[in-house]
Amino acid sequence: MLTALDEAAVGRWSRAAVDALRTARGSIDDLNVFPVPDGDTGTNLLLTAESAADAVAVADGSESSWSVFARGAVLGARGNSGAILAQLLRGLADTLAGAGPVDGALFATALRGAAGSAYEAVAEPEEGTFLTVARAGAEAAAAAVQAGRTALAEVVRATADGARKALQGTTAQLAALREAGVVDAGGAGWCVVLDALVATVTGVEPDRAPLVAGEGARRAQAGTREAPHHPHAGPGSEVQFLLADSSERAVDRLRTELGWLGDCLVVVGVDTPEGRQWNVHVHVSDVGAAVEAGIRAGRPHRIAVTPLAPVSVAAPLPGARATVAVVPAGWVADGLAELFTAEGVVVVPVGAGPLDEEALLDAVLGTGAADVVVLPNDRAVAPVAGRAAARAREEGRDVAVVPTRSPLQGLAAVAVADPQRRFADDVIGMAEAAAATRWAEVTVAETEALTLAGRCHPGDALGMVEGEVVVIGPALVTVACDLLDRLLAGGGELVSLVGGRLGDAAAAHLAAHHPTVEVVRHPGAPGSRPLLIGVE
Repeated sequence: MLTALDEAAVGRWSRAAVDALRTARGSIDDLNVFPVPDGDTGTNLLLTAESAADAVAVADGSESSWSVFARGAVLGARGNSGAILAQLLRGLADTLAGAGPVDGALFATALRGAAGSAYEAVAEPEEGTFLTVARAGAEAAAAAVQAGRTALAEVVRATADGARKALQGTTAQLAALREAGVVDAGGAGWCVVLDALVATVTGVEPDRAPLVAGEGARRAQAGTREAPHHPHAGPGSEVQFLLADSSERAVDRLRTELGWLGDCLVVVGVDTPEGRQWNVHVHVSDVGAAVEAGIRAGRPHRIAVTPLAPVSVAAPLPGARATVAVVPAGWVADGLAELFTAEGVVVVPVGAGPLDEEALLDAVLGTGAADVVVLPNDRAVAPVAGRAAARAREEGRDVAVVPTRSPLQGLAAVAVADPQRRFADDVIGMAEAAAATRWAEVTVAETEALTLAGRCHPGDALGMVEGEVVVIGPALVTVACDLLDRLLAGGGELVSLVGGRLGDAAAAHLAAHHPTVEVVRHPGAPGSRPLLIGVE
């Protein structure tokens, strides 16, 4: 039985929460009917908790585990529920980081502040939701302390029991929950996290009735009725991104602007070694407008766009044209998704697994355009893109797949797109621009390996052309300059550079040694590869 939460206990709670959410994920997904019945609340809470726990697991002990726990949650928050969970953990850290061992009374105080901050993070808070359950748990903790039950075990039990009682009441508080006959999914997830805390403190898991969704929830998720509180007519999309290089004033303006564009807006900020960042979540119909608002506020990165509901097969808009680009994992981290979005392209990000054909089809149909260009941006994605395009044609769309093998080729294709040309001619022009673009990158070797350029060792700078290592050296700048010289030996009129300080050094080298070459610079995202190069 723990009498206080120390740094090690934070780590144990983080792991226990992940285990509990992993077990309950399916049940929580089944409860998900509000604000959109898309059946992913349990999954989003689990992914957020995993990000938080992973951050604690690799921390070096130089700062409070509460701060690390909160930062991991904010930077990895997924969905509306994940953003609220992240804000709750950040609210706890605001009080508990650096406070030493946390007893019952202090934890109750922190819970009250965390619940209040969660309400503030949500643009339009509603009762009968995750927020209600979190506040009720905090109020129960405060009541226990006021009654003299100040031991940590008593406080966390009171918190979990109070939250669970409030959870049962959510069904009557929201029409969507009442119609489906379920409790709030996000609130259920918070109860699971609190029960994991009780088990961490007491060593005994609370005995709870299982979470069960009724037929109403299954009908709602199947889309047999319109989702309540849907942001706008049409399917709509969930947009989520991290925002860097911004300020509190700019973020306040962003909140106002996104509030006009959509709903389910949650903005959570956290301090990182690279400066303050914000996790921004909103449901909108105009994805491009939401991302543009983010660009005005700072530098959005790790942009994720998810359709909120099945795309209706409405008649396409005659003459309307759109481009859909797949951005594979890794390239998303390099900031390429933001570059496509800034050009008005619909982005379909891909995680570690294979591309979801349904997600790509939904993105194509969701544009509402009669003519759609699809940029697979990866050789492995091309077959999936072809199948999705064929299915979209059956729905009356004219869809062309331009065979781009990297996002840099995709950007070259987008740069020459001209909606004034006939669609077929435009597709040919985009394909020619993509084919004429060679792509390369400068990175750092992580392991020893034998390459076409010889043996490399961990820490070596590597210059790669279309996936093959062609230059190995001790310094990134030297390798970058050598790589550019090799690429331009075969000709080239335009060089695109994506990266930070190494990009600046590469641009200076081009100005000095290749003055006739046009250079386009794009900033890289934090943690991205040092330099990406496209040569046309």
